[in-house]
Amino acid sequence: MKRLLLVTAALAAFTVPLQAVAADKLLNASYDIARELFEAENEAFIKVNPGITIDQSHGGTSKQARAIVEGLEADVVTFNQVTDIEFLVKNGFVSEDWQSEFPNNASPFYSFPSFLVRAGNPKGIKDWDDLARDDVKVIFPNPKTSGNARYTYLAATAYAKEKFAGDEAKVTEFVDKIFDNVPVFDTGGRAATTTFVEREIGDVIITFEAETKSIAKQYGEDNYEQVVPSVSLLAEFPVAIVDKVAEKKGSQDLAKTYLDFLYTPEGQTVAAEFGHRVHDEAVAAKYKDEFPDVRLVTVEDVFGGWSKVSQEHFAEGGILDGIYGSR
Repeated sequence: MKRLLLVTAALAAFTVPLQAVAADKLLNASYDIARELFEAENEAFIKVNPGITIDQSHGGTSKQARAIVEGLEADVVTFNQVTDIEFLVKNGFVSEDWQSEFPNNASPFYSFPSFLVRAGNPKGIKDWDDLARDDVKVIFPNPKTSGNARYTYLAATAYAKEKFAGDEAKVTEFVDKIFDNVPVFDTGGRAATTTFVEREIGDVIITFEAETKSIAKQYGEDNYEQVVPSVSLLAEFPVAIVDKVAEKKGSQDLAKTYLDFLYTPEGQTVAAEFGHRVHDEAVAAKYKDEFPDVRLVTVEDVFGGWSKVSQEHFAEGGILDGIYGSR
C-alpha cells in the first residue's frame, strides 16, 4: 500500500513538522507500562506538529490486540510483542508487510527482561538460578495476557536451555519451579509493579530493563537495586499502523508521521531517557554509561522465530499451558 510520505528528510537527521493532513487526532494502543514513555513522546511530537491530539490506550498487548478486533479504533499500535501484531494481521487490521514499513523490523527501540530487587539485595539474587530457589518469591505478570511476561517466560526458558544443554524435561522443570515461586499473577506489567512496590510482595520483580529503571527512579533508587542477569532475551517493541482503522478515519499520513517520529533523534532521546536502548548511534553513545553490557539471545536463534514460538509455546495446549496449568 502506497502512502504519501510527509517526512522527506532522513529520519536519523531531523524532524520535519507535519503539513496538511486529513486527520488531526490519533489513538495509540500500547502496552501496559508505557504510559509515561508515550506521554513524553507525544509531547515531543506535538511540539513540532502543533494542533495534533494523541490519545492513549494501555493494557496487556494481547488484550489490546483483541480489543482492536472487537472495536477499539486505534490508528496505531506500539506493542511489545510481534505475535500480537501478527494477530491483527490475521484479522485484516494490519498489512502483511508491516515489518518492512519502518526500520529495524518496525522496532524503534529495544530492552530485555531484567531484575529489580529490594535495597541490599537481601536474598542475594544474581541470575535466573536464584529465581528457582525455595526461599525466593518472584513477581511477574500472567504470560497468558502480558507480552512483558511472555518475554520473561522465554528468557527463563532460553537460560535453562543453555544450562541443561537442551534437556527439555529439565528445562520445563526449571521454568515450572520459577512459576511456583510467583505468589500472584497480575494481568499486566504495571499491575505487577504495584504488587511489588506498593503491596511489598515478592523479593524480585522481573520486567523490562526500562521498567526497572523507571521503578527505581519513581520510588527511590535507595530502595531498590537493578540486577542484570548473565543472559537475557532481546525484547523488541514493534509498531504498526492499524490500516483498517486509519483508512476509515483518513489518518494514514498522520499515523505514518507519528511512528516515523519515534526513530528521529528527538524520539530516540525520549526513549533513552525512559530507560530504553535505542538504535540511533549518536543517541546511544550519549547514554552508553547508563546501560550495562548484557548478552542477549533472540527468539529466532533460540526458538526458531515467533511463528514457531506461537505454535509450540503459546497456542492452546502448548508448552506454556502445561507449565501455567490452573494457576
